[in-house]
Amino acid sequence: MNQINEEMMINNSKNLPFRLLGGWIEQPSDLQPELEGSVSADVIVVGAGFAGLSTALELTARGAKVIVLEQEFGGFGASGRNAGYLLGSMGIEFEMFAKRVGVEHATKFVNFYDEAVTYVEKRLVELGIECDYNPSGILRAAIDPSQEKWLRRSMEVGEKLGSHTRFVDQAEMRARGIPPAFLFASEQRGGTLNPGKYVSGLRRAAIQAGVKLYEKTPLLSYSEGPTITCKTAHGSANAPIMVLATNAFTPQLGLLRDKVAPIRVSAIETQQLSPKQLASLGWQGREGIITPHLMMESHRLTAHNTMVLTVKKLNYVYGSKTPNVPDDNAYAALARTLHERHPTLRGLGIKHCWSGYVSMAYDALPVVGTTGPQQNIYYVAGCSGHGLATHSLIGQLLAEKIKGTESPILTALYHKTPSTLPEPFQWCAFKTAFTAAGVYDRLTDRKALNADAK
Repeated sequence: MNQINEEMMINNSKNLPFRLLGGWIEQPSDLQPELEGSVSADVIVVGAGFAGLSTALELTARGAKVIVLEQEFGGFGASGRNAGYLLGSMGIEFEMFAKRVGVEHATKFVNFYDEAVTYVEKRLVELGIECDYNPSGILRAAIDPSQEKWLRRSMEVGEKLGSHTRFVDQAEMRARGIPPAFLFASEQRGGTLNPGKYVSGLRRAAIQAGVKLYEKTPLLSYSEGPTITCKTAHGSANAPIMVLATNAFTPQLGLLRDKVAPIRVSAIETQQLSPKQLASLGWQGREGIITPHLMMESHRLTAHNTMVLTVKKLNYVYGSKTPNVPDDNAYAALARTLHERHPTLRGLGIKHCWSGYVSMAYDALPVVGTTGPQQNIYYVAGCSGHGLATHSLIGQLLAEKIKGTESPILTALYHKTPSTLPEPFQWCAFKTAFTAAGVYDRLTDRKALNADAK
Protein backbone atom coordinates (compact mmCIF):
# COMPACT_ATOMS: atom_id res chain seq x y z
CA MET A 1 0.00 0.00 0.00
CA ASN A 2 1.51 3.39 -0.90
CA GLN A 3 1.50 6.41 1.43
CA ILE A 4 -1.45 8.12 -0.28
CA ASN A 5 -3.70 5.08 -0.09
CA GLU A 6 -2.67 4.47 3.51
CA GLU A 7 -3.62 8.01 4.50
CA MET A 8 -6.93 7.65 2.68
CA MET A 9 -7.70 4.51 4.69
CA ILE A 10 -6.85 6.24 7.95
CA ASN A 11 -8.82 9.38 7.13
CA ASN A 12 -11.83 7.30 6.14
CA SER A 13 -12.09 5.74 9.59
CA LYS A 14 -15.83 6.45 9.58
CA ASN A 15 -16.13 3.64 7.04
CA LEU A 16 -14.51 1.07 9.33
CA PRO A 17 -16.96 -1.66 10.37
CA PHE A 18 -18.16 -0.72 13.86
CA ARG A 19 -19.51 -3.38 16.22
CA LEU A 20 -22.07 -2.63 18.93
CA LEU A 21 -20.56 -5.62 20.75
CA GLY A 22 -16.94 -6.26 21.52
CA GLY A 23 -14.99 -8.09 18.84
CA TRP A 24 -14.76 -11.25 20.93
CA ILE A 25 -18.37 -12.10 21.64
CA GLU A 26 -21.85 -12.65 20.21
CA GLN A 27 -25.22 -12.78 21.91
CA PRO A 28 -25.50 -16.30 23.36
CA SER A 29 -27.83 -18.80 21.75
CA ASP A 30 -29.12 -19.77 25.22
CA LEU A 31 -30.07 -16.23 26.26
CA GLN A 32 -31.52 -16.48 29.74
CA PRO A 33 -35.09 -15.22 30.24
CA GLU A 34 -35.92 -11.74 31.47
CA LEU A 35 -37.08 -11.45 35.07
CA GLU A 36 -40.86 -11.54 35.44
CA GLY A 37 -42.70 -11.54 38.73
CA SER A 38 -41.16 -11.50 42.19
CA VAL A 39 -38.15 -13.62 43.17
CA SER A 40 -35.89 -13.80 46.22
CA ALA A 41 -32.39 -14.98 47.03
CA ASP A 42 -29.59 -14.66 49.57
CA VAL A 43 -27.65 -12.28 47.35
CA ILE A 44 -28.52 -10.21 44.27
CA VAL A 45 -25.59 -9.47 41.96
CA VAL A 46 -26.08 -6.72 39.38
CA GLY A 47 -23.87 -7.07 36.31
CA ALA A 48 -22.73 -10.24 34.52
CA GLY A 49 -19.13 -9.42 33.67
CA PHE A 50 -15.92 -10.74 35.21
CA ALA A 51 -16.71 -9.34 38.67
CA GLY A 52 -20.40 -10.22 38.78
CA LEU A 53 -20.09 -13.76 37.46
CA SER A 54 -17.04 -14.51 39.60
CA THR A 55 -18.87 -13.25 42.70
CA ALA A 56 -21.95 -15.32 41.87
CA LEU A 57 -19.88 -18.46 41.31
CA GLU A 58 -17.89 -18.04 44.53
CA LEU A 59 -21.02 -17.35 46.57
CA THR A 60 -22.83 -20.35 45.12
CA ALA A 61 -19.85 -22.56 45.97
CA ARG A 62 -20.27 -21.36 49.55
CA GLY A 63 -23.93 -22.36 49.69
CA ALA A 64 -25.65 -19.08 48.85
CA LYS A 65 -28.68 -18.72 46.58
CA VAL A 66 -27.71 -16.08 44.03
CA ILE A 67 -29.62 -14.02 41.47
CA VAL A 68 -27.75 -12.08 38.75
CA LEU A 69 -29.45 -9.21 36.91
CA GLU A 70 -27.86 -8.23 33.58
CA GLN A 71 -29.12 -5.42 31.36
CA GLU A 72 -28.00 -7.14 28.15
CA PHE A 73 -26.24 -10.52 28.35
CA GLY A 74 -23.23 -11.95 30.14
CA GLY A 75 -20.06 -10.28 28.81
CA PHE A 76 -21.81 -7.50 26.89
CA GLY A 77 -19.93 -4.70 28.68
CA ALA A 78 -16.23 -4.14 29.27
CA SER A 79 -15.58 -7.85 29.88
CA GLY A 80 -16.30 -8.67 26.25
CA ARG A 81 -14.55 -5.60 24.85
CA ASN A 82 -11.06 -5.51 26.37
CA ALA A 83 -7.75 -6.57 24.89
CA GLY A 84 -7.58 -9.91 26.69
CA TYR A 85 -4.43 -9.33 28.76
CA LEU A 86 -3.99 -11.37 31.92
CA LEU A 87 -1.74 -8.74 33.42
CA GLY A 88 -0.53 -8.20 36.97
CA SER A 89 1.11 -5.27 38.70
CA MET A 90 3.29 -4.23 35.76
CA GLY A 91 0.31 -2.36 34.32
CA ILE A 92 0.07 0.11 37.19
CA GLU A 93 2.00 3.32 37.91
CA PHE A 94 4.13 2.39 40.91
CA GLU A 95 5.35 5.84 41.87
CA MET A 96 1.87 7.33 41.75
CA PHE A 97 0.48 4.52 43.91
CA ALA A 98 3.31 4.84 46.45
CA LYS A 99 2.83 8.60 46.73
CA ARG A 100 -0.91 8.22 47.03
CA VAL A 101 -1.15 5.59 49.78
CA GLY A 102 2.43 5.15 51.04
CA VAL A 103 4.95 2.42 50.32
CA GLU A 104 3.57 -0.15 52.77
CA HIS A 105 0.01 0.14 51.49
CA ALA A 106 1.15 0.26 47.86
CA THR A 107 2.95 -3.05 48.42
CA LYS A 108 -0.37 -4.61 49.35
CA PHE A 109 -1.98 -3.24 46.18
CA VAL A 110 0.84 -4.77 44.12
CA ASN A 111 0.19 -8.11 45.80
CA PHE A 112 -3.51 -7.85 44.90
CA TYR A 113 -2.74 -7.30 41.20
CA ASP A 114 -0.27 -10.18 41.05
CA GLU A 115 -2.44 -12.59 43.03
CA ALA A 116 -5.23 -11.88 40.55
CA VAL A 117 -3.19 -13.43 37.73
CA THR A 118 -2.68 -16.60 39.77
CA TYR A 119 -6.40 -16.70 40.59
CA VAL A 120 -7.51 -16.54 36.96
CA GLU A 121 -5.01 -19.20 35.86
CA LYS A 122 -6.35 -21.46 38.60
CA ARG A 123 -10.00 -20.82 37.68
CA LEU A 124 -9.41 -21.60 34.02
CA VAL A 125 -8.37 -25.09 35.09
CA GLU A 126 -11.00 -25.56 37.80
CA LEU A 127 -13.89 -24.48 35.59
CA GLY A 128 -12.56 -26.08 32.40
CA ILE A 129 -12.66 -22.81 30.46
CA GLU A 130 -10.98 -22.97 27.05
CA CYS A 131 -10.19 -19.40 26.09
CA ASP A 132 -6.98 -19.60 24.01
CA TYR A 133 -4.82 -18.67 26.99
CA ASN A 134 -1.19 -18.18 26.02
CA PRO A 135 1.00 -17.80 29.16
CA SER A 136 3.65 -16.01 27.15
CA GLY A 137 4.30 -13.21 29.59
CA ILE A 138 3.57 -9.53 28.97
CA LEU A 139 6.10 -7.01 27.63
CA ARG A 140 5.99 -3.32 28.44
CA ALA A 141 8.00 -2.36 25.41
CA ALA A 142 9.55 0.97 24.46
CA ILE A 143 9.50 2.38 20.92
CA ASP A 144 12.16 5.05 21.49
CA PRO A 145 15.44 5.10 23.48
CA SER A 146 14.15 8.11 25.46
CA GLN A 147 11.72 5.78 27.26
CA GLU A 148 14.45 3.63 28.82
CA LYS A 149 15.14 5.87 31.83
CA TRP A 150 11.47 5.93 32.81
CA LEU A 151 11.06 2.20 32.23
CA ARG A 152 14.04 1.27 34.40
CA ARG A 153 12.93 3.68 37.11
CA SER A 154 9.46 2.14 37.10
CA MET A 155 10.95 -1.34 37.41
CA GLU A 156 13.15 -0.20 40.30
CA VAL A 157 10.23 1.29 42.24
CA GLY A 158 8.05 -1.71 41.41
CA GLU A 159 10.68 -4.13 42.75
CA LYS A 160 10.70 -2.28 46.08
CA LEU A 161 6.92 -2.75 46.19
CA GLY A 162 7.16 -6.47 45.43
CA SER A 163 6.48 -6.40 41.68
CA HIS A 164 8.86 -8.82 39.98
CA THR A 165 9.85 -7.93 36.43
CA ARG A 166 12.94 -8.41 34.29
CA PHE A 167 14.55 -6.16 31.72
CA VAL A 168 14.65 -7.51 28.16
CA ASP A 169 17.38 -5.86 26.12
CA GLN A 170 17.44 -5.29 22.37
CA ALA A 171 19.47 -8.42 21.65
CA GLU A 172 16.95 -10.63 23.39
CA MET A 173 14.02 -8.80 21.79
CA ARG A 174 15.44 -9.52 18.34
CA ALA A 175 16.36 -13.10 19.21
CA ARG A 176 12.77 -13.73 20.33
CA GLY A 177 11.35 -12.24 17.14
CA ILE A 178 9.57 -9.34 18.82
CA PRO A 179 8.58 -6.84 16.08
CA PRO A 180 11.51 -4.44 15.58
CA ALA A 181 9.49 -1.31 16.41
CA PHE A 182 9.76 -2.40 20.04
CA LEU A 183 13.32 -1.82 21.24
CA PHE A 184 13.52 -3.15 24.80
CA ALA A 185 11.05 -3.97 27.54
CA SER A 186 10.22 -4.95 31.07
CA GLU A 187 8.57 -8.37 31.28
CA GLN A 188 6.22 -9.98 33.77
CA ARG A 189 4.37 -13.29 33.98
CA GLY A 190 0.86 -13.51 32.57
CA GLY A 191 -0.33 -13.75 29.01
CA THR A 192 -3.16 -13.20 26.58
CA LEU A 193 -6.52 -14.89 26.17
CA ASN A 194 -9.84 -14.48 24.40
CA PRO A 195 -11.90 -12.44 26.89
CA GLY A 196 -15.15 -13.32 25.13
CA LYS A 197 -14.50 -17.03 25.61
CA TYR A 198 -13.41 -16.42 29.19
CA VAL A 199 -16.49 -14.46 30.26
CA SER A 200 -18.73 -16.88 28.34
CA GLY A 201 -17.05 -19.71 30.25
CA LEU A 202 -17.82 -17.97 33.54
CA ARG A 203 -21.42 -17.47 32.40
CA ARG A 204 -21.78 -21.13 31.46
CA ALA A 205 -20.24 -22.27 34.75
CA ALA A 206 -22.55 -19.99 36.73
CA ILE A 207 -25.68 -21.33 35.03
CA GLN A 208 -24.53 -24.91 35.55
CA ALA A 209 -23.80 -24.17 39.22
CA GLY A 210 -27.39 -23.04 39.78
CA VAL A 211 -26.99 -19.26 39.62
CA LYS A 212 -30.27 -17.71 38.43
CA LEU A 213 -29.20 -15.37 35.65
CA TYR A 214 -31.74 -12.93 34.24
CA GLU A 215 -30.58 -11.32 30.99
CA LYS A 216 -32.11 -8.36 29.13
CA THR A 217 -33.13 -7.22 32.62
CA PRO A 218 -31.87 -3.72 33.46
CA LEU A 219 -32.03 -2.63 37.08
CA LEU A 220 -34.38 0.36 37.20
CA SER A 221 -34.18 1.15 40.91
CA TYR A 222 -33.50 -0.41 44.29
CA SER A 223 -34.66 0.25 47.84
CA GLU A 224 -32.30 0.13 50.82
CA GLY A 225 -32.91 -1.51 54.17
CA PRO A 226 -32.60 -4.92 55.83
CA THR A 227 -34.14 -6.37 52.67
CA ILE A 228 -33.10 -4.85 49.36
CA THR A 229 -35.70 -4.79 46.60
CA CYS A 230 -34.51 -4.41 43.02
CA LYS A 231 -37.11 -3.20 40.54
CA THR A 232 -36.96 -4.21 36.87
CA ALA A 233 -39.33 -3.60 33.97
CA HIS A 234 -41.48 -6.68 34.62
CA GLY A 235 -40.55 -7.87 38.07
CA SER A 236 -38.61 -7.48 41.29
CA ALA A 237 -35.91 -9.32 43.22
CA ASN A 238 -35.42 -9.32 46.97
CA ALA A 239 -32.39 -10.23 49.08
CA PRO A 240 -30.66 -9.13 52.29
CA ILE A 241 -27.47 -8.37 50.32
CA MET A 242 -26.77 -6.78 46.93
CA VAL A 243 -23.51 -6.57 44.99
CA LEU A 244 -23.15 -3.87 42.34
CA ALA A 245 -20.62 -5.21 39.86
CA THR A 246 -21.54 -2.62 37.26
CA ASN A 247 -18.14 -0.89 36.89
CA ALA A 248 -18.45 2.11 34.54
CA PHE A 249 -22.25 2.02 34.67
CA THR A 250 -22.39 2.37 38.48
CA PRO A 251 -22.72 6.20 38.51
CA GLN A 252 -25.87 5.86 36.38
CA LEU A 253 -27.43 3.88 39.23
CA GLY A 254 -26.87 6.83 41.56
CA LEU A 255 -23.81 5.42 43.32
CA LEU A 256 -20.12 6.44 43.10
CA ARG A 257 -20.90 9.49 40.99
CA ASP A 258 -18.39 11.36 43.13
CA LYS A 259 -15.74 8.59 42.99
CA VAL A 260 -15.38 7.18 39.47
CA ALA A 261 -15.81 8.30 35.89
CA PRO A 262 -16.46 6.15 32.79
CA ILE A 263 -13.60 6.41 30.28
CA ARG A 264 -14.09 5.22 26.71
CA VAL A 265 -11.45 2.85 25.37
CA SER A 266 -11.38 1.70 21.74
CA ALA A 267 -9.99 -1.21 19.74
CA ILE A 268 -9.45 -2.37 16.18
CA GLU A 269 -9.00 -5.90 14.89
CA THR A 270 -7.35 -6.61 11.56
CA GLN A 271 -8.29 -9.09 8.91
CA GLN A 272 -6.62 -12.48 9.27
CA LEU A 273 -2.90 -12.37 8.55
CA SER A 274 -1.58 -14.59 5.76
CA PRO A 275 1.25 -17.04 6.51
CA LYS A 276 3.59 -14.64 4.74
CA GLN A 277 2.46 -11.70 6.85
CA LEU A 278 2.84 -13.73 10.04
CA ALA A 279 6.34 -14.77 9.00
CA SER A 280 7.24 -11.13 8.31
CA LEU A 281 6.52 -10.30 11.95
CA GLY A 282 8.48 -13.09 13.58
CA TRP A 283 6.89 -12.85 17.07
CA GLN A 284 7.01 -16.61 17.66
CA GLY A 285 5.99 -16.35 21.32
CA ARG A 286 3.03 -14.03 20.58
CA GLU A 287 3.70 -12.08 23.75
CA GLY A 288 1.20 -9.39 24.64
CA ILE A 289 2.81 -5.96 24.20
CA ILE A 290 1.91 -2.71 25.90
CA THR A 291 3.89 0.52 25.65
CA PRO A 292 4.98 3.16 28.20
CA HIS A 293 3.04 5.95 26.47
CA LEU A 294 0.88 8.13 28.71
CA MET A 295 -2.04 6.70 26.74
CA MET A 296 -0.58 3.29 26.10
CA GLU A 297 -0.80 1.18 23.00
CA SER A 298 -1.46 -2.54 23.21
CA HIS A 299 -0.54 -4.97 20.42
CA ARG A 300 -1.34 -8.68 20.32
CA LEU A 301 -1.96 -11.56 17.95
CA THR A 302 -5.04 -13.71 18.42
CA ALA A 303 -5.41 -17.48 18.18
CA HIS A 304 -7.14 -16.98 14.83
CA ASN A 305 -4.19 -14.95 13.47
CA THR A 306 -5.61 -11.46 13.54
CA MET A 307 -4.02 -8.53 15.35
CA VAL A 308 -5.83 -6.46 17.98
CA LEU A 309 -4.71 -2.97 18.95
CA THR A 310 -6.30 -0.99 21.77
CA VAL A 311 -6.20 2.36 23.59
CA LYS A 312 -3.86 5.05 22.04
CA LYS A 313 -6.66 7.60 22.48
CA LEU A 314 -9.08 7.87 25.42
CA ASN A 315 -12.34 9.76 25.64
CA TYR A 316 -14.80 10.99 28.23
CA VAL A 317 -18.45 11.85 27.54
CA TYR A 318 -19.96 14.83 29.32
CA GLY A 319 -22.03 13.90 32.35
CA SER A 320 -20.40 10.46 32.77
CA LYS A 321 -22.61 9.07 30.02
CA THR A 322 -21.79 5.81 28.23
CA PRO A 323 -23.24 5.91 24.69
CA ASN A 324 -22.43 2.83 22.61
CA VAL A 325 -21.29 4.78 19.56
CA PRO A 326 -18.20 4.78 17.31
CA ASP A 327 -15.11 6.77 18.28
CA ASP A 328 -13.76 7.46 14.81
CA ASN A 329 -10.76 9.52 15.95
CA ALA A 330 -9.62 6.68 18.18
CA TYR A 331 -9.94 4.12 15.37
CA ALA A 332 -7.97 6.42 13.04
CA ALA A 333 -5.20 6.73 15.65
CA LEU A 334 -5.07 2.96 16.07
CA ALA A 335 -5.01 2.37 12.31
CA ARG A 336 -2.12 4.81 12.01
CA THR A 337 -0.32 3.05 14.86
CA LEU A 338 -0.79 -0.33 13.17
CA HIS A 339 1.08 0.86 10.10
CA GLU A 340 3.77 2.74 12.01
CA ARG A 341 4.68 -0.19 14.26
CA HIS A 342 4.17 -3.00 11.74
CA PRO A 343 5.16 -1.70 8.28
CA THR A 344 5.22 -5.22 6.77
CA LEU A 345 1.43 -5.31 7.28
CA ARG A 346 0.64 -2.30 5.14
CA GLY A 347 -2.37 -3.15 3.06
CA LEU A 348 -3.87 -5.37 5.76
CA GLY A 349 -7.52 -4.43 6.21
CA ILE A 350 -9.44 -3.72 9.40
CA LYS A 351 -12.02 -6.41 10.19
CA HIS A 352 -13.93 -4.33 12.73
CA CYS A 353 -13.61 -1.85 15.56
CA TRP A 354 -15.41 -1.29 18.84
CA SER A 355 -15.41 0.82 21.99
CA GLY A 356 -16.33 0.29 25.62
CA TYR A 357 -16.11 1.96 29.01
CA VAL A 358 -13.89 1.35 32.00
CA SER A 359 -14.37 3.10 35.33
CA MET A 360 -11.51 5.17 36.69
CA ALA A 361 -10.96 6.95 39.97
CA TYR A 362 -8.74 10.03 40.00
CA ASP A 363 -6.01 8.02 41.74
CA ALA A 364 -6.46 5.05 39.34
CA LEU A 365 -6.92 2.72 42.34
CA PRO A 366 -9.72 0.17 42.77
CA VAL A 367 -12.89 1.35 44.52
CA VAL A 368 -14.36 -1.34 46.77
CA GLY A 369 -16.68 -0.95 49.73
CA THR A 370 -20.17 -1.09 51.22
CA THR A 371 -22.98 1.42 51.54
CA GLY A 372 -26.57 1.72 52.73
CA PRO A 373 -28.03 2.01 56.25
CA GLN A 374 -27.30 -1.69 56.85
CA GLN A 375 -23.97 -1.64 54.97
CA ASN A 376 -25.40 -4.52 52.93
CA ILE A 377 -24.80 -3.04 49.47
CA TYR A 378 -21.37 -4.02 48.17
CA TYR A 379 -19.75 -2.32 45.20
CA VAL A 380 -16.63 -2.68 43.09
CA ALA A 381 -15.43 -0.27 40.40
CA GLY A 382 -12.30 1.57 39.35
CA CYS A 383 -10.75 -1.19 37.25
CA SER A 384 -8.92 1.52 35.24
CA GLY A 385 -8.55 -0.83 32.29
CA HIS A 386 -7.08 -3.74 34.29
CA GLY A 387 -10.27 -5.58 35.18
CA LEU A 388 -9.72 -8.98 33.60
CA ALA A 389 -7.58 -10.30 36.45
CA THR A 390 -8.50 -7.98 39.32
CA HIS A 391 -12.26 -8.07 38.88
CA SER A 392 -12.12 -11.84 38.67
CA LEU A 393 -10.32 -12.11 42.01
CA ILE A 394 -12.72 -9.58 43.53
CA GLY A 395 -15.43 -12.23 43.19
CA GLN A 396 -13.67 -14.50 45.67
CA LEU A 397 -12.83 -11.65 48.05
CA LEU A 398 -16.41 -10.35 48.14
CA ALA A 399 -17.86 -13.84 48.55
CA GLU A 400 -15.56 -14.47 51.52
CA LYS A 401 -16.55 -11.18 53.15
CA ILE A 402 -20.28 -11.74 52.59
CA LYS A 403 -19.96 -15.17 54.19
CA GLY A 404 -18.19 -13.69 57.21
CA THR A 405 -14.44 -13.87 56.52
CA GLU A 406 -12.58 -10.89 55.15
CA SER A 407 -9.30 -11.56 53.36
CA PRO A 408 -6.33 -9.30 54.15
CA ILE A 409 -6.08 -8.76 50.39
CA LEU A 410 -9.53 -7.13 50.40
CA THR A 411 -8.80 -5.12 53.53
CA ALA A 412 -5.73 -3.70 51.82
CA LEU A 413 -7.85 -2.21 49.03
CA TYR A 414 -9.69 0.16 51.36
CA HIS A 415 -8.53 3.75 51.09
CA LYS A 416 -10.00 7.22 50.71
CA THR A 417 -10.84 7.70 47.04
CA PRO A 418 -10.52 11.34 45.92
CA SER A 419 -13.78 13.04 44.97
CA THR A 420 -14.48 13.74 41.33
CA LEU A 421 -15.19 17.22 39.99
CA PRO A 422 -18.70 18.45 39.13
CA GLU A 423 -19.54 19.20 35.51
CA PRO A 424 -18.46 21.04 33.45
CA PHE A 425 -15.14 20.98 35.34
CA GLN A 426 -14.73 17.20 35.05
CA TRP A 427 -15.26 17.28 31.29
CA CYS A 428 -12.73 20.12 30.98
CA ALA A 429 -10.21 18.32 33.19
CA PHE A 430 -10.35 15.07 31.25
CA LYS A 431 -10.24 16.79 27.87
CA THR A 432 -7.23 18.84 28.95
CA ALA A 433 -5.42 15.82 30.38
CA PHE A 434 -6.09 13.64 27.35
CA THR A 435 -5.04 16.39 24.95
CA ALA A 436 -1.79 17.03 26.83
CA ALA A 437 -1.03 13.30 26.99
CA GLY A 438 -1.72 12.97 23.28
CA VAL A 439 0.70 15.81 22.45
CA TYR A 440 3.44 14.23 24.56
CA ASP A 441 2.87 10.78 23.04
CA ARG A 442 2.96 12.16 19.50
CA LEU A 443 6.34 13.72 20.23
CA THR A 444 7.62 10.30 21.29
CA ASP A 445 6.13 8.74 18.16
CA ARG A 446 7.79 11.33 15.92
CA LYS A 447 11.18 10.68 17.49
CA ALA A 448 10.74 6.96 16.90
CA LEU A 449 9.67 7.51 13.28
CA ASN A 450 12.58 9.87 12.63
CA ALA A 451 15.01 7.34 14.06
CA ASP A 452 13.57 4.60 11.82
CA ALA A 453 13.93 6.86 8.78
CA LYS A 454 17.67 7.37 9.33
